[in-house]
Amino acid sequence: MNWLIGAVLFLILAPVAGGLIAGIDRKITARMQGRVGPPLLQPFYDVGKLFEKENVVVTTAQNFYVLAYLIFIALSGAIFFAGGDLLLVVFAFTLAHVFLVLGAYAVHSPYSHIGAERELIQVMAYEPMIILAAVGLYMVTGSFYVAGIAAATAPAIIYLPGVFLGLAVILTIKLRKSPFDISTSHHAHQEIVKGITTEFSGSTLGEVEVAHWYENVFLLGLVYLFFAWNPVIGIIAVAVTYVAEIFIDNVTARVRWQAALKSGWLAALLGIANLAILSYMMIGGA
Repeated sequence: MNWLIGAVLFLILAPVAGGLIAGIDRKITARMQGRVGPPLLQPFYDVGKLFEKENVVVTTAQNFYVLAYLIFIALSGAIFFAGGDLLLVVFAFTLAHVFLVLGAYAVHSPYSHIGAERELIQVMAYEPMIILAAVGLYMVTGSFYVAGIAAATAPAIIYLPGVFLGLAVILTIKLRKSPFDISTSHHAHQEIVKGITTEFSGSTLGEVEVAHWYENVFLLGLVYLFFAWNPVIGIIAVAVTYVAEIFIDNVTARVRWQAALKSGWLAALLGIANLAILSYMMIGGA
């Protein structure tokens, strides 16, 4: 029954937490730039206004793809917080972004298509590292189930520092922050207009934003697993990691897609090296 409670709480509370995190992000970013910044609840106001606007679409297919994107993002987070199989979570998470790309390809805007192509490049960049993180957590805890990983007494971060650093690199990609905000950006400084979401408007764009809130909460939950043996340390680590991502976003310039792809694969190599060393230690210990 606990798994059902975890899933339901995520589906209900994650948009609230995600919106608050987005508001905190804006306030911290503004302070770093010497500005006052918008109100803490501004993300909720923005999304509320999007749902009030007329939903103008180029093709009705894009509505289906965006809805599927939202559903699978929420599903991946629900399985995660229900303590389910981490590999299934990764599968649902990847499938969600495939639907987002299809939604961008469904229209005939060159800006949207460029954004979709760059989103696919980002998937190629971060997907290996997410899988390696799941494998690494399994090697340390002996379980692919989130509940088993969270209940383990072994401090995963001690055994998986390289995997965690690699995850931090691709976390910058997934949070859509500089220097890897190449397909779309929350800060409206793209040379391709709004990238993958260029042709989304009204409630459709609102669904994309809510999906991002779900996604951010799930990603921070993944960070927490590396410190789950101590809940207090885990929460502090999640907060420090997110603030570090905001800092990186404000002090770096956007790179080209080639650099983003290479960075993701270099992060994967770091994770592979960590797992290789861990395997050697486990074999030697046996």
